[in-house]
Amino acid sequence: MSGHSKWSTIKRQKGVKDAKRGQAFTKLGKAITIAVREGGGGDPASNFKLRLAIDQAKGLNMPKDNIDRAIDRGLGKSGGAAIESVVYEAYAPGKVALIVEAATDNKNRTTPEVRGTIEKGGGTFASRGAVSWMFVDSGLVTVEKSGKALDEIFEIAVDSGAEDVEDAEEFVEVFTKSNEVEKVKNDLVIKGLVVKSAEIVKKPTTTVAIDDVDVASKVLKMIDKLDELDDVQRVYANFDIADSVLAKVNVKDLF
Repeated sequence: MSGHSKWSTIKRQKGVKDAKRGQAFTKLGKAITIAVREGGGGDPASNFKLRLAIDQAKGLNMPKDNIDRAIDRGLGKSGGAAIESVVYEAYAPGKVALIVEAATDNKNRTTPEVRGTIEKGGGTFASRGAVSWMFVDSGLVTVEKSGKALDEIFEIAVDSGAEDVEDAEEFVEVFTKSNEVEKVKNDLVIKGLVVKSAEIVKKPTTTVAIDDVDVASKVLKMIDKLDELDDVQRVYANFDIADSVLAKVNVKDLF
């Protein structure tokens, strides 16, 4: 299990996302709006990105009215400034590469917030293209184990077209080609697996091993601070923290 997968698992167990449901709805609304603008319109049947965004919203029980308003905003049917997607690149402590995806109606507000959070946490802002070459677009289907053995899920996932499978404790992360994530997700459901979510992510092609507890704490704290920003949608990193190091990190101090 990669360091980032382990960290995601800890966050799920701590209920961080549930504790910030209002903020999660805001971020999901922006994701839907962006999907409408960049994915080809407001019809989920013909807009793959929108289908994924709506599925994620429904997974968190986002009200239908919120979803419809987000779609209307993407179609320009509602007031307010237009939402646009922005991508930032940076280095965290330990030379960990970061990609920060944001959705904003005001880059003049968002850019200083992201830059300030990174620099305050001991990282450095990077130019476009500085770290993105270390990541590839990948489909990610998160599956609940539901009593099944990892080997059994692995075989089902591979038969369904998965490129990689990682253990995430009570979940299994199934990686696919970015254009096959929906096909694989549907196939996994047909074969009896419980799918928690499906999305397109940035998967690191190389990872940076962190064996220092202090550095690990700084990296994880920076990522959480970035996640807390209203305009930030996703943060990707290429760290790999060993279980023995992660066990020494005081998780409570990071939230």
